[in-house]
Amino acid sequence: MAPTNTPGASAPVETLTVKRDEAGLRLDRWFKTRFPEVSHGYLQKLLRSGQVRVDSKRVQANQRLEAGQNVRVPAVVRTPPKAKPSLTPPPGLSKADRDFIERMILFEDEHVMVLNKPFGIAVQGGTGTRRHIDGLLAGMADRFGDRPRLVHRLDRDTTGVLLVAKTREAAAKLGRTFQTRSAAKTYWALVKGVPKPPQGKVEAALVKAAGPDGDRVRKALPGEQDKAMHATTHYSVIDRMAHKAAWVSLKPVTGRQHQLRAHMALIGHPIIGDNKYEGEHPALADSGIDMKLHLHARRLVIDHPAPGQPKIDVTAPLPEHMRKSWELLGLDADRFDARD
Repeated sequence: MAPTNTPGASAPVETLTVKRDEAGLRLDRWFKTRFPEVSHGYLQKLLRSGQVRVDSKRVQANQRLEAGQNVRVPAVVRTPPKAKPSLTPPPGLSKADRDFIERMILFEDEHVMVLNKPFGIAVQGGTGTRRHIDGLLAGMADRFGDRPRLVHRLDRDTTGVLLVAKTREAAAKLGRTFQTRSAAKTYWALVKGVPKPPQGKVEAALVKAAGPDGDRVRKALPGEQDKAMHATTHYSVIDRMAHKAAWVSLKPVTGRQHQLRAHMALIGHPIIGDNKYEGEHPALADSGIDMKLHLHARRLVIDHPAPGQPKIDVTAPLPEHMRKSWELLGLDADRFDARD
């Protein structure tokens, strides 16, 4: 359409109509498709100043678009910047890998990004691990303007919310928040049996112990205080399948390696599919349940690193193997939110 002038606008604008095949796209994804040279940070500035609107209303970058809606776009967006970021994948990083990261994004602004980590990929590299999230993010510095920095970790087979800082300053502030245990983390898990009482707290110091299937942790023994790591986990039973299994909400106070997995095993209710902590369950396997680890970082609430911004509060949907298990066991994940 031809440019139209709007009173009070900082620049001439165009009004573009959302196509039918674009329905359901988030506004930031729509912009990335239509105007790949526009950075996410610049789009945020346009939204904050009201230069980008949907049907004449101010909106957020995560607004879902509907066919036929009109998006107000400043004409300056159509002018290529003097120095555009490279859209060519760096050597060694395929388009498939870049798309893999893009599909994970649950929330993004100019300071942080929240990913929905899938099953089976390591967060960081290690012995024999070449493909990992940290490495993929490093290969997309052209997309983010800097190398994104991991703020916390999840095990290879744990799924769900993973917080990433897009600047050094954000990483430092978020790191301090985690150190002071001010971040509220909620995990969902399927465990063997039904914990009693249905709500409780596990306090058991842990020590690292090498095993035939790789590193693991165990309960500290008397005399091991010098190397023991204090660890506390709150648990709550949300629902159950007779006496065979329970859906539990886990809220770690501390963030030790394998803490949730080890703590549930210590109280006699290991997480289903956890081959390091006795989570195999032949009876459930016969029911068709996939014996993958059933541990999911469901929700994270944490102060935003930028002053004046609302808290980051993100919930990740269940991964496919856990969603399938919930259906097979007659558990309704939609009855509860991540506060449970």
